[in-house]
Amino acid sequence: MTNNEDRLAYMSRMAEAAERTFWGYLGCRIEELNDRTVTISLEAESHHLNLIGIVHGGVLSSLLDNAMGLAVLAARPEEKTVTTNLNVNFVAPLHVGKLLVEAQIVHQSRKMITVSGRILGGEGNLGTIGTGTFRVID
Repeated sequence: MTNNEDRLAYMSRMAEAAERTFWGYLGCRIEELNDRTVTISLEAESHHLNLIGIVHGGVLSSLLDNAMGLAVLAARPEEKTVTTNLNVNFVAPLHVGKLLVEAQIVHQSRKMITVSGRILGGEGNLGTIGTGTFRVID
């Protein structure tokens, strides 16, 4: 991508296409992005919860994977990448309401990209942290 305007147009097309995928099913939204970091959000509702009334760990893991994958996509828009490793630490329960997921690239080489992420609850409380490794595929 040659400039930020081209990148934003590309990401807008990708977000529209993603509405028909798991991204849209979860209810993800792009809040902010550039070529190194991304912030997405999810309005957590009752169907995102587990039986004890907190946001399900699978939802949180998926949010991290989506945000980190989007950070990789923004940094390497001409390449296809897949998650090869996802580490998730649940540090505090998260509840119904707006969740913010921030992800940033930590390191990248020709074929591998490492990303970190965190999920914040409605009052800015830290709920989940994680790292992911993504591989460029041919």
